[in-house]
Amino acid sequence: MVTVVNGQDLLLGRMASVVAKRALDGEAIAIVNAELAVISGSRARVLGNYGRKRARGSREGGPFFPRRPDHIVKRTIRGMLPYKRSRGAEALKRVKVYVGMPHEFAGQELEVLEEAHVDRLHGGRVVTLGSVSTFLGAKY
Repeated sequence: MVTVVNGQDLLLGRMASVVAKRALDGEAIAIVNAELAVISGSRARVLGNYGRKRARGSREGGPFFPRRPDHIVKRTIRGMLPYKRSRGAEALKRVKVYVGMPHEFAGQELEVLEEAHVDRLHGGRVVTLGSVSTFLGAKY
């Protein structure tokens, strides 16, 4: 049984930490609407940070940072797992991330992570992951 999490209006880091912890406990999780997840902060600061991450390294040798929103979410979750050990690698395999809503999850009930939801403390200073991906050059 797969738990389907709706990524709309969820803070990226908080969502990733909750999903990583649940994946380590053995739960299979699918995240839908990854492009609608948000990152807190001013638009200029967030886009500057992700632009530097993307430009780091070289084309041949890396390190490589993804452009697509589903790959950015998966990379963020990977950073919260011990992915170089078998326990973390198995947990990462249990996490699937999708842009939009796939047909296989259309009728299922979507879970919303209340602890990762955007609250009024951010004052509207959030950037969607879709706009960050578009800035990085993704065509999704």
